Amino acid sequence: MIKQKNKISIIGSGFSSISAACYMAKYGYEVTVYEKNNTVGGRARQYLNEGFTFDIGPTWYWMPDVFEKFFADFGKKPSDYYELEKLSPAYQVYFGKQDSITIPDNLEDICEVFEKEEKGSSKHLMNFMNSARDNYDIAVKDMVYKPGVSALELVTPKTAVRVNQFFSTIRQQVRKKIKSKKLIQILEFPVLFLGAKPSNTPAFYNFMNYADFSLGTWHPKGGMYKVIEGMVSLAKEMGVTFVTNASVTKINLDSKSNVKSIQVNDKEIETSLLLSGADYHHTESLLDQSYRQYTERYWSKKIFAPSSLLFYIGFNKKIKNVEHHTLFFDADFDTHAVTIYDDPSWPENPLFYASFPSITDESFAPEGKEAGTFLIPLAPGIEDTQELREKYFNIIIERLEKLTNQTVRDSILFKESYCVNDFIKDYNSYKGNAYGLANILTQTAFLRPKLKSKKVNNLYFTGQLTVPGPGVPPSLISGKVASELILKTRR
Repeated sequence: MIKQKNKISIIGSGFSSISAACYMAKYGYEVTVYEKNNTVGGRARQYLNEGFTFDIGPTWYWMPDVFEKFFADFGKKPSDYYELEKLSPAYQVYFGKQDSITIPDNLEDICEVFEKEEKGSSKHLMNFMNSARDNYDIAVKDMVYKPGVSALELVTPKTAVRVNQFFSTIRQQVRKKIKSKKLIQILEFPVLFLGAKPSNTPAFYNFMNYADFSLGTWHPKGGMYKVIEGMVSLAKEMGVTFVTNASVTKINLDSKSNVKSIQVNDKEIETSLLLSGADYHHTESLLDQSYRQYTERYWSKKIFAPSSLLFYIGFNKKIKNVEHHTLFFDADFDTHAVTIYDDPSWPENPLFYASFPSITDESFAPEGKEAGTFLIPLAPGIEDTQELREKYFNIIIERLEKLTNQTVRDSILFKESYCVNDFIKDYNSYKGNAYGLANILTQTAFLRPKLKSKKVNNLYFTGQLTVPGPGVPPSLISGKVASELILKTRR
């Protein structure tokens, strides 16, 4: 057995794990991160092929202030590690053939877009955005940094006057004044990052609209993986060790319900603390049954954010009539959402998203070519076969060609797919979910799985299945909150 004192072992190397590793190193711990795959980054890995680069996981860079706050905690800035560009326009939304709305990079111009689509809507938008700004200040500057220990964390003078916003929904709030179906879809879109339907998401979460329209959409040059590389560089500067191809297969306890060691491949490694940024359900499966907090029944009743079918495609020409981020909302969202949340199944006519980062960043594709990432949100746990993947590939390529008025199929150099089975294989993801637990009212804050195990004294968790929830900025915050809780409870 390898023995080390005052050592914390971290399982997984996604955003939350690397964030936690940095904070724990700052607090004086000897930190080792164990990653089962051959590269760090968790879901935020890269796929390289024939001179093309693809972000396998996250492609949106929102809430730049959260990244700035993270690096500032270590006397650094994002620009010390990667270069950011604000996207202009932010993104484009298709509603039908050659029928799209392009979202500019500032609120003043967005108001003009709204007014052009629906007279008088810009006034309603500004009222909505004022509320969204206030909620952002409360949520992202305070509430999301709470450890989810008690319901009292949510009770403050500022939240008390907004209690009605927790019991009404984004959908109700948006549709109260705006009538245009297109504008409604644009305003309801950001909460999809929280992994839930607008009809199930508290109105308080309109702060995501502030992140969208006011803070803007950004692109790290070289992709989201550059953020991972920057965080890893920071962690290594602070003495953190990363071990790849290191699968943790068992958590061993002593007679006092403490983690004494972990089984990593064929070695038993002693540790004084264990923090898991891996899938929460999977991590508990590494414990003997009596030490697991949550039963299979518990997990089966939770509302999970979607899984995804993704395609990474290399085109031998530039794609026309699209932006860096392009959303295809020409299908009915509610019908698609039923197949994700209510009746898990493959959607007949799916909405989908496409990213063409090589429009902005020439490093993503050889000259004159285009890198395209396509995503269809799906219910976790559904059947995943090569035949189904191919069927839906054909559906979205035909839609892309029709909506953007061009032929692209004969320009495909290669394609690679990624779906439910891959999320399970690569990340031990529960039912192959891509984003964690949906942020609905009954799964918010203290109602999410706990950061600290109730049955194992020195076992902690971080990441998208615990607080604050899905998304890259929340993952950075989760790493910090988990670390602060460790420091508080281990004094």
